[in-house]
Amino acid sequence: MDPLSDVLRAVRLTGAHFFMTEAMRPWSVRAPAALSMAPRILPEAEHLIAYHVLTEGELWVSNLGEEPVLLKPGDIAVLPHGEPHQLASDRVPRGELHHLGNAPQPFPTLKRMGPGPGEGHGTTRFVCGFLGCDAKPFNPLIGSLPSLLVLPGTGDGWLAEFPARAVHESQAGGAGSLTVLTRMAELMFVEVVRRHLESVRGSTRGWLAGLSDPVVGAALTRLHQDPSRRWTLVELAREVASSRSVLAERFTQTVGMPPMQYLAQWRLQLAAELLARGGQKVSAVGAQVGYESEAAFSRAFKRSTGASPAAWRKVRRA
Repeated sequence: MDPLSDVLRAVRLTGAHFFMTEAMRPWSVRAPAALSMAPRILPEAEHLIAYHVLTEGELWVSNLGEEPVLLKPGDIAVLPHGEPHQLASDRVPRGELHHLGNAPQPFPTLKRMGPGPGEGHGTTRFVCGFLGCDAKPFNPLIGSLPSLLVLPGTGDGWLAEFPARAVHESQAGGAGSLTVLTRMAELMFVEVVRRHLESVRGSTRGWLAGLSDPVVGAALTRLHQDPSRRWTLVELAREVASSRSVLAERFTQTVGMPPMQYLAQWRLQLAAELLARGGQKVSAVGAQVGYESEAAFSRAFKRSTGASPAAWRKVRRA
């Protein structure tokens, strides 16, 4: 399995919330940090990713304090860190400022904004949604993404059909609609990340950039393929046909931590996944991800998450 697929599987993407918005110009809405809405829309989520899909009209999106970006029909805006942001009909917001403090009820709810009938002009329609994912013990993907990702136009292929199909599915509300919408949102996010990965090739900073680096990418692949192996820097360098010093320097500069520290963090993420979905003993989970003793595993896990492996499993299952 490639590292990106491995991370996406381990951090458990889940569709949390999905609603439609219809606005008449002029309008503007300010959204708080997505995680502040988690207790109402996905209480068990450690982190929320916000996204907006424009289906009609145009809108400006920006993280607060940053330059706004214009969206056209078919564009997708993803806020991986779920930071406070603003959507508006104009580059300089006009009209009543709405606050999205309480996320509207999910589909088929339609949130309306702007002047009343006959008072405004130009209709904008867009989909708002949230994806939940794990942040602890270790999520290298989210930290490597920018605060705002905009996919300008969805081109051709299945992603071009996502806005229309999402709207249709939300309005139809048939059996299994929530599951369908969740899977569609997950696929949308994965595709946005894959396209962003193409744009960062040649970059020297970030976990995603590391995937395309011939030395760092090869090292990440080896570590993800066999995380329980008793790796040493010397062995890893030999596997990727690099010197120890070059590997250590390039890996640390790109990913932000040395290879062995990355491996230790990733092992804990794998352990968290095993604890959440299985009934294995704590000692067995630790051994499966490369720890020689239960005590060493428990200390490392609690240091990273703030909870013992047993307590972590209890909370996740609840």
